Amino acid sequence: MKIACIGTGAMGSAIMRSVCKKYDVKDITVTDAFASKAQEFANEVGCNFNASNIQTIKDAKYVFIAVKPAFLESLFKEIGPSISPDTVVISMAAGVKIEKLESYANARFIRIMPNVAAQISEAMIALSCNDNITKDELQEAIQILSATGRVEQVPEKLMDCVTGVSGSGPAFVFMFIEALADAAVRCGMPRAQAYTYAAQTVKGSADLVLATGRHPGELKDSVTSPAGTTIEGVAALEENGFRSAVIKAVTAATQKSIELGK
Repeated sequence: MKIACIGTGAMGSAIMRSVCKKYDVKDITVTDAFASKAQEFANEVGCNFNASNIQTIKDAKYVFIAVKPAFLESLFKEIGPSISPDTVVISMAAGVKIEKLESYANARFIRIMPNVAAQISEAMIALSCNDNITKDELQEAIQILSATGRVEQVPEKLMDCVTGVSGSGPAFVFMFIEALADAAVRCGMPRAQAYTYAAQTVKGSADLVLATGRHPGELKDSVTSPAGTTIEGVAALEENGFRSAVIKAVTAATQKSIELGK
């Protein structure tokens, strides 16, 4: 099984980095409009590099497309005639629906929305496809993507929401970690130590939600003692519109994804 990827930017390289750890690098080929970037990545992870988009996808069973939505049409004009009927094209372009992808090329598509944590195999990836993808191909694609983290199939109508929550969400979490660290520094903790404490606190809290399956509100209540320190902090967050700000951020990112697909 050969795997190809066009685009070695932040997301393409994040996914391929994890895939290369699980699959034979001799069967993986990457390319990029900036050839030196793809060559450098290929040298780093040990996979193949090819300067030609068409040669990169030759004989590949799964072709990942990791380019910005604005470049999709011109890319498929180039590679469309060379895509084999047996090939499955996996697009990670935000907002671009399968129907639109099919208008660019006579090919079979899987649409995904990953996030940047794929580079350490901790991504949350959503996947959608039409009936022209076989069950075996779907399961194989999920298996490949599982090298990068957690994978779930969702109806395509949810993909814009997924973009807002897990696609854009890491940026919001990074901002929260930075804010926690800034607060720790304000209260006297050294900067480097503050980042460690803030990041591990977020990581441990997230792991606890996933491991226990308990409602986040229940877990929050379990650490807010009457008249204690935590409830004072919770009250300050509520007073300053913390939850409302997060909801607005995800909604704005979702709306942008919808606009990109038009």
